[in-house]
Amino acid sequence: MTGKAKTTTVDESEIARFSAIAAQWWDPAGKFRPLHKFNPVRLTYIKEQVCARFGRDPNAPDAFKGLRFLDIGCGGGLLCEPMARLGAEVVGADPGATNIEVAKLHAAQSGLTIDYRATTAEALAEAGERFDVVLNMEVVEHVSDVPLFIDACAQMVRPGGLMFIATINRTLKAYALAIVGAEVVLRWLPRGTHDYNKLVKPDELEVPLEQAAMRVIERTGVSYNPLFDRWDRSKDLNVNYMLLAERPA
Repeated sequence: MTGKAKTTTVDESEIARFSAIAAQWWDPAGKFRPLHKFNPVRLTYIKEQVCARFGRDPNAPDAFKGLRFLDIGCGGGLLCEPMARLGAEVVGADPGATNIEVAKLHAAQSGLTIDYRATTAEALAEAGERFDVVLNMEVVEHVSDVPLFIDACAQMVRPGGLMFIATINRTLKAYALAIVGAEVVLRWLPRGTHDYNKLVKPDELEVPLEQAAMRVIERTGVSYNPLFDRWDRSKDLNVNYMLLAERPA
C-alpha cells in the first residue's frame, strides 16, 4: 500500500511569517493592504456564484442564511465576517493560533458569531466536517502539499456544494508582477511573502480536484487596474486567478 509522502499540509515557516504580522490583519493601510484591496472583487464573485447555486436573492441582507461555510486559512477573518453578515454559519480555520486570536477579537468587536478554530484542513476532514461552501482563497501557495490539501478540502464539500480557490499562477508574468512588482518595487507585501516555486498552475489544482470527484465549472483571472486602484475580473489567468469547483449532487 502506498501513501502520500507528507501527512500534513502545514508549512511551519509560512505560519511563522503570517503570525509575526497578525496584528495588522484589519489595518487597510498595513501589510495586508493588498488583501483589503482584493476583497471587493472576490466577495462579489462569491456572492454571485453562491446565490446562483442555491437560489438566493443577492439583494437580500441574509442571502446566505442556512448555508454552512468554511474559510480555510482564514487569517484574521477578512472573508469570514462578510459571510457571517450575510447570514451564513461560518467556520474559520487557520493553523496559526495567533491569527485565530486576532480573528476572534475582531469578530467580538463586530458583534459577529463565527466559529474560529486553530486547526488544519486535514484535521477537519478527518473529523467529518461538511460544508455547503468551502473558501480556499490565497492559501494553496502557502501549504506544504497541494494535492493533499486540495483532497482534504474537497472531502468537506457536500453534494451540490461549491469550492472557491484563488491563488497565483506560476508564470514569468506572475514572477514579474506578483513578486518583483508587489514585493520589491511597490512594497505592497513584505519581501518573501511568495515563493515562486510554490506558486500553482491551474492544472495542478484541477487534477487533484478531479481525483476528489470535484468538477471545475469556471475559471477567471483577476487583474489590477492601476488607473482606478482596484482589482477586476479578467480573462487573463497568467497572474492571479480563481477556480470554482462543484461536487455534483
